[in-house]
Amino acid sequence: MNRLSFHCRHRFPGGFALEAALETSAQVTALFGPSGSGKTSVLYMIAGLLRPQWGVIRLGEQVWLDSNKDFHLKAEQRHVGFVFQDHLLFPHLSVQRNLMYGRRRRHGRSVAIEPSRVIEVLELGDLLARYPRNLSGGEKQRVALGRSLLSGPELLLMDEPLAALDQGLKDRIITYLERVVAEWHLPTIYVSHSAAEVRRLADRVIVLDQGHVTQSGPTDEALLENHSPR
Repeated sequence: MNRLSFHCRHRFPGGFALEAALETSAQVTALFGPSGSGKTSVLYMIAGLLRPQWGVIRLGEQVWLDSNKDFHLKAEQRHVGFVFQDHLLFPHLSVQRNLMYGRRRRHGRSVAIEPSRVIEVLELGDLLARYPRNLSGGEKQRVALGRSLLSGPELLLMDEPLAALDQGLKDRIITYLERVVAEWHLPTIYVSHSAAEVRRLADRVIVLDQGHVTQSGPTDEALLENHSPR
C-alpha cells in the first residue's frame, strides 16, 4: 500500500490556521474530529484543490507538492477520486453518462476498473437511464462513488459522504462502501465526525482539532482516547 505523507501549513483569511503532519499506509484512514477542525481542508490539499502556503505531500514515490521547490502537481494529474458530501453529479447527464464521464477521465492510468463490475457492486443497473433529479440521496451517492471509481484513482478521498442522509440510508451506503473497499483495495481517506461510521469503516484514525493533529493510531485506540464530539 502506498504511504501518504502530508505536512502542510496554511492560514486562511478568516484567521483559521492549519498546521498538520500525518502519514498513513492503511487501507481506510479516517480524518476525525469536530466541524471546523480542518478535515476538509486537508482533503482539498491532498486533492490539489487548495494550495497551502507551505507544505510537502507525497503518495509513495510520487511528489505532489513541495513548496520548498515551488512544485505543485495539478489536481487533474494526481489520479485522485473525490466523493463530496454534495454528490456534484451532472444534472443534464443520465446515470450511465455520469459514470462514463469518470471513465473518460482515466486516460490510460494504471488502475483500470470495469464499468460492468462497478454497476454490479453498487447495484446501479436499474438506474442507468435515469437522471440525477429522479434519484434519492442514497442513489446519488452511489452514482458519485461509481463515477470516482471509474476514473481509475490511486487514492480515494471521501468528504462526509453520508452527512446529508438519514440513518437508514447511511447504513445502506456504508454497506456499499465496505463492498468497494473489499473489491478494489483502494487506499481511502474518509472524513467524518461520526464515531459510528469511523468504527465501521476505518483501519486507522487521525484526529484533528483546531487545525492540528491531536491523535493518530488504530481505530479503537484513537476513538477510545479521543474526546471529540461524536
